[in-house]
Amino acid sequence: MSFASSEETLDLFQKYVIPNYNRYPVALTHGEGSYVWDAEGNRYLDLFNGWGCNLLGHCPPALVEAVRDQLGKLIHVPNTWHTELQGRWAEALSKRSFGGQAFFCNSGTEANEAAIKLARLHTPKQRYKIITFEGGFHGRTFGSTSATAQPKYHEGLGPLMAGFVYAPFGDLDAVSRLIDDETAAIMIEPIQGEGGVRVPPEGFLAGLRQLADQHELLLIFDEVQAGCGRTGHWFAYQGFGVTPDVMTLSKAICGGLAGGAMLTTADIAKSLRPGMHACTFGGNPIAARAGLAFIESVERDGLLENAQRVGEVFRRRLEQLRQQCGVIRDVRVRGMMIGLELSIEGAPTVKTCLERRLLINCTHSTVIRLLPALNLTEQQASEGCDILADVLMKQAGNHVRE
Repeated sequence: MSFASSEETLDLFQKYVIPNYNRYPVALTHGEGSYVWDAEGNRYLDLFNGWGCNLLGHCPPALVEAVRDQLGKLIHVPNTWHTELQGRWAEALSKRSFGGQAFFCNSGTEANEAAIKLARLHTPKQRYKIITFEGGFHGRTFGSTSATAQPKYHEGLGPLMAGFVYAPFGDLDAVSRLIDDETAAIMIEPIQGEGGVRVPPEGFLAGLRQLADQHELLLIFDEVQAGCGRTGHWFAYQGFGVTPDVMTLSKAICGGLAGGAMLTTADIAKSLRPGMHACTFGGNPIAARAGLAFIESVERDGLLENAQRVGEVFRRRLEQLRQQCGVIRDVRVRGMMIGLELSIEGAPTVKTCLERRLLINCTHSTVIRLLPALNLTEQQASEGCDILADVLMKQAGNHVRE
């Protein structure tokens, strides 16, 4: 199959696609594992697979085959009917988490909208406030944007939805002071993703669990980015030993296809009664089949263990680089969720790495973020670290000379 050139594709976008994204001037055409190719045939090592969605890399064979098979059987039916696939998918997620029930949707923001509604429906009517955290990110719909305590995402959109109060990430005393008779829930990413791969201080999540229990609040963990094996555990909360009442998932849940879920206990789930929330495509047969194939692949190939092993390769290499390179302030690694905080702006690093055929990301202005596939090899991790180290060492030298 022949492809249009990158220039031709960019021209199509300029004419017909709303420019609400800052896109790189490259048109990608196909991928395999942790590599993608552009229209000119250049190969890139992708350490930011699909913004964290392609957790098995690009076009994993088992998932591709499962979806192809399902396309010939049943593509979509409304949720007024039962399908075994959706039930099996819910069962698989329940057995790997805290034994609850699932609501299915298409994205992380939809999963968080479901959690917000559930918090208000489950608690007494006077309770509607939800405490969220500075630096967090919960999505782009009005409810989840209002829950996101980052002013840059609020510009021009006010007034936002009422009922959200913001606390500093990691400050348990501040959370305690914000709780009043109108508080319904505490909602947090156990590891902040867009906020810079920030890991909470020791005991903070446990402290939130204690506050939630003490005041009869729901504790909601947004694991849209950190869940589904990203940290080397099926869910990030398992690495902290703190179980939420509600958990939201998306991104990697279908191995690169659109999908999302909200999980909660059977008792709390009763509050999301018929007619109060819905999602037309949620849990459709294609998504369910992909979600099951994703889980089967992770377990068959030992990818949780691989994430921990290769994550340590990144930790070792990047800590070594930090000792050598004066522009690195901190290294944060949890499995295949990696943040490298710089003392300089990170966008030039991303641009130079792109020129070197390495795909990475910058978030929070100064944090280089890597979200590699779970099946990344140690050799590929070293290849990526070699390029990143070379780029940063040169930038550090230029920074000193300036």
